[in-house]
Amino acid sequence: MPLASVIVVNYNGKQYLKRCLDALLDQTYRNVEVILVDNGSGDGSVDFVRSNYHTVQIIDNVKNLGFAPANNVGIRAARGELIATLNNDTMAAPGWLEALAGEMISNERVGMCASKMLRMDDPTIIDSTGICISRSGACWDRGMFEKDEGQYEAVVEVFGPCAGAALYRKSMLDEIGLFDEDFFSYMEDTDLAFRGRLAGWKCRYVPNAIVRHVHGGTAGYVSDYTVYYGNRNIVWYALKDFPPGLLVTSLPFIAGRSMGVIPYYVLKGHGKTILRAKWDALTGAPKMLRKRRKAKKNDINKFIRTWADIKKPPEAYVKAEGGLS
Repeated sequence: MPLASVIVVNYNGKQYLKRCLDALLDQTYRNVEVILVDNGSGDGSVDFVRSNYHTVQIIDNVKNLGFAPANNVGIRAARGELIATLNNDTMAAPGWLEALAGEMISNERVGMCASKMLRMDDPTIIDSTGICISRSGACWDRGMFEKDEGQYEAVVEVFGPCAGAALYRKSMLDEIGLFDEDFFSYMEDTDLAFRGRLAGWKCRYVPNAIVRHVHGGTAGYVSDYTVYYGNRNIVWYALKDFPPGLLVTSLPFIAGRSMGVIPYYVLKGHGKTILRAKWDALTGAPKMLRKRRKAKKNDINKFIRTWADIKKPPEAYVKAEGGLS
C-alpha cells in the first residue's frame, strides 16, 4: 500500500476544517499523511489545527500564495507516491481515498483520478465528475448542477480531474511538473491535465470516490476574484496547451468567447474586472506561448465538447473550486 499524501490548502477556512480533517482521519486507506497548507489565514485556522489535529503536518505561509502555488508547496513537502489535492470545504466519504488509490494502482499509465463530487447542501446534486473542455477554452465540471440519478456510475476515462478532490501519481508530476503558479487560481488543474495527457498519461473517473463540497465556499461563485482569474486563465491555458492544429482552428472560438462574455459581466456589475482579465490575458499571451511543449501523444480532440452540450450561463464554464485560497 503506497503512501498517499493529501494536500489541503486553506485560507480563512476555519469553519470548514473540522469537517474536512475529521473525514480524512476516518479514511479506510490507512497509509496516509495529511498536509495543511495555510495561506496566511487571519481566522485562527492554524492554531485550531495545531491544537486539535496533532498528526496533521502544517505549513504556515506568511501570505496568500494562491491555490496553485500553495498546492505546490504541499506537494514538495509530501513523501507519498500518490498525491491527493482536496479543498478545505469538503467532506470525503470514508472510502474516498481507497477508491482513488485502487484505480490508480491497478493501471500504471493512469496518472490522474477524478472523484465524484456532490453538493454539500444537497448531495443529490452533482458538483463534478471530471473536467470538460471546449474549443473556446471554456471548461466546466462534468455533470455540474445535474441531479444524481446514476448517470455517472461507471469508471470511465475523462479528460482530467477537478483539483478540488483529485489524485495524482507523483511520478507523473515529476515528469511534467507541478501546477503552473502563474495561474494563481482556476484552470491550474485543466492546464495540469493537458500536460499529463500530452505526455501520454490517462485520467480515470472513479464514481465510488465520493466527496461532498461547498460550492464556492471560500472564493464565492461569481465574485470579482472568480471572474478575473477564471476569464484570464481560460485564454492562457488554451494558448499554452492546445496542440497546434487545435489551437489554429480554435482561435475564432477563443476570441469569440472572450469578447462575447464581456457584456454579460458588465451587466452583472463586474465590468472593470472582466476588462482587466481580458487585458491581462492578452499581455500574458506571449509568456504562455513560450511555455508550449511538444506532445508525446495527442488524443485531445476526442474530449472536445461544444457549447450545445450544456445550457448554462457563462460562469458555469469557469470551473468552480470552492475553498480557493
